Amino acid sequence: MQSITINGSKRESVGKVATKALRNAELVPCVLYGGEAPIHFSAEEKSFKNLVYTANAHTVVIELGDGEKYEAVMQDIQFHPVTDRILHIDFYQLFEDKPVTMRIPVKLHGSAPGVMNGGRLMFRKRKLTVKALPADLPDVINVDISKLRIGGNISVADVLSNDFTFLHPDNTTIVQVKTSRNAVDEEEETEEEGAEGAEGGEGAEGGDAEAPATE
Repeated sequence: MQSITINGSKRESVGKVATKALRNAELVPCVLYGGEAPIHFSAEEKSFKNLVYTANAHTVVIELGDGEKYEAVMQDIQFHPVTDRILHIDFYQLFEDKPVTMRIPVKLHGSAPGVMNGGRLMFRKRKLTVKALPADLPDVINVDISKLRIGGNISVADVLSNDFTFLHPDNTTIVQVKTSRNAVDEEEETEEEGAEGAEGGEGAEGGDAEAPATE
């Protein structure tokens, strides 16, 4: 999984006044959990752009100076209700031997026959929560829809992996094709075409039988 480096500084004071001063200076107060004790730090708001405003999943390397470095994942984020500025971020420290929970984006591949026949593609789960060791965290969950017909669906049970565990029931629908007013079932369409071809063949044979013989 791709990683983003965040350069920050430890916070000496964590009170409301100090937190407000950080935000006024366009710094984001953060907390890193998972170690022996929580680590409070701050970083420039712009340094979170590629982590927060993207559909991709990333791990994070938090560098706090003097060689102090931590691998982590973002666990929670708070935005201002009016300005949408980042107010606070919680991180969770990664350890090689400890599973971690993370939301992973879903990527669809292929063209669904059901959509080409007039059905509607319903993308129900654009992200799925998984639990895995840090080394086994996937960048994306790939879902092949090239055989998805009208009325069909792909659920979590269809994309299970030995590398990670989904924290959803197996019957959770990821994507489906629902029927619409103009939808045509693929089998019905094939049968109709076959019937038309058969009728045309009979007419051609009859015409040959009635044609006058040539000398």
